[in-house]
Amino acid sequence: MRNSIPLLSSLRRSLAMLEAVIADGGEHSVSTIARRIGTPIATAHRQVATLIVEGYLTPTRGGRHIAGPRLLDLLHKLDEKQVIANVAAPVLQQLGSRLRAVVQLGTFENDMVTYRIKAGQGAATLFTKVGMQLEAYCSGIGKVLLANLPEEQLRGYLATGPFVPLTDRTITDPAQLSQELERVRNQGIAIDDGEIAEGLFCIAAPIRMPDGRVPAAISISRNIAQVTPAHEESVRALLMDAAQTIEKRIRSA
Repeated sequence: MRNSIPLLSSLRRSLAMLEAVIADGGEHSVSTIARRIGTPIATAHRQVATLIVEGYLTPTRGGRHIAGPRLLDLLHKLDEKQVIANVAAPVLQQLGSRLRAVVQLGTFENDMVTYRIKAGQGAATLFTKVGMQLEAYCSGIGKVLLANLPEEQLRGYLATGPFVPLTDRTITDPAQLSQELERVRNQGIAIDDGEIAEGLFCIAAPIRMPDGRVPAAISISRNIAQVTPAHEESVRALLMDAAQTIEKRIRSA
């Protein structure tokens, strides 16, 4: 019982069977799977029959089963990147309030950074907006996402350079950008020191999935005049802590 609401044991058992069948990948019979998870065989067959009728499972060869059309349709409707943003939102709200700075989360689509979260002190005056897309090569979030692309995809991106300078600090040469991204991979963070806008300083860190992919990154943005070496070390530590907290919550979601 959770929050005084009684749980449906029959639903939990059916979900356990559905999960076991999907994890099996059509390799074994219902009876074998039932014995593996400790479900009575007759009950397991009724559960599977119901899941087939409802479209969550599809029969295949020799009494085996795989994901059905209704389950696949649900999976296609899931937006992994938005799920990450939903999990990250309260963590970033707290970080922005603590640092009195702008915090953001972005993802990578069509060679651009899509901003999905923007919060914290000064958020209303910063030029970015939720839903906006900006070039990746000149921002902290963009550098993190580029640095963690598959090698072939990154080579394709770099081949589109040279890049347009937004300030006199923007890295426009593909070879120099490649070196910068190597540094980002090694250090685990990226810096935008006035590269996307004059006077703006950003630090960004990856949100890494259990399989190693980096579908999102988070950043802290401030005026360059606010940046001091002593303060910067603590800001980096808080940013990395926030990223790790988000990753843990994603794993347990």
